[in-house]
Amino acid sequence: MIMIDILSLAAMVSIAFKSLIGQIGPAYDPLFYDVMVYIFGTMLFAVFLLSVIAFWLRRKGLGGGSAKEKWTQELERYFEREQIGLIPDEKHHW
Repeated sequence: MIMIDILSLAAMVSIAFKSLIGQIGPAYDPLFYDVMVYIFGTMLFAVFLLSVIAFWLRRKGLGGGSAKEKWTQELERYFEREQIGLIPDEKHHW
């Protein structure tokens, strides 16, 4: 008796679920799959485009290659002028 009640409850829930999905799914809207593919494709393209932009910024820097190289050259000149990173001598006591 309890088993029949459980089965009838499960059948009732599945019918209600099927009717709910039928109202918003492909049975209601023939363009459901087309729109879903369009939305998913747009999201994939956006992720791809952002990854390409991130890779470009990682490789080239925001100001291009020249700004990055100029900054490292200025840093190297500063290190050479202040003798930072060299073997300690009598001029610097650290």
